[in-house]
Amino acid sequence: MRIRHKPWAKPELEACPFYEAAPQENIGRWNELFPEPERPLYLELGCGKGGFISQIAPANPKINFVALDIKNEMLVLAKRKLETAYSAENREPDNVHIAICNIERIALFWNEQDRADRIYINFCNPWPKKKHNKRRLTHTRQLASYKKFLRGELWFKTDDDELFEDTLNYLKESGFSVRFVSYDLAGENIENYVTEHEKMFTEEGKKIKFLIAAPNGEALR
Repeated sequence: MRIRHKPWAKPELEACPFYEAAPQENIGRWNELFPEPERPLYLELGCGKGGFISQIAPANPKINFVALDIKNEMLVLAKRKLETAYSAENREPDNVHIAICNIERIALFWNEQDRADRIYINFCNPWPKKKHNKRRLTHTRQLASYKKFLRGELWFKTDDDELFEDTLNYLKESGFSVRFVSYDLAGENIENYVTEHEKMFTEEGKKIKFLIAAPNGEALR
């Protein structure tokens, strides 16, 4: 789906105190952006309209969060949702930052000196055509970049069966250990922040697939 250009999106983002206008300048020092940099840092790749980050970040004030997306038009909606969520709790959004980032080029923004204690990838573009598979956020090419800075787990969920099965293979090929797999997340007793997108898929009768993997962890038994 083509996203219409919104000329007001970029100026609104640039006026936001938790927006990073030049994320490439933060390479090697993302944790330093936060008042308490020693806290765990969780990274959402492809935050879209912010349905997930606007729930999880306010609910976990002792964790720092960074949410990335490639489009101003999407990120500005995430910014608004975050402002609304924090305002409802009478808090400033001091544990979250958002930034424009082409995640296919994440090595230009994050390196070995950075640290992510968890990565979330939620309902990313499945890129179903074989010639486009390399653009998937869970492709082996991307996983190689994540391994450089991921210190904990990768949490991934999707409604797409083919993407899920391929991702399991990508993880194995990339030296990740899969710790948990579910083909119906709704039936699991695990932390889950349900977004409008996820609710829509569930109402359509689609099962939500979910996994947890780690670059150097104990494999699923």
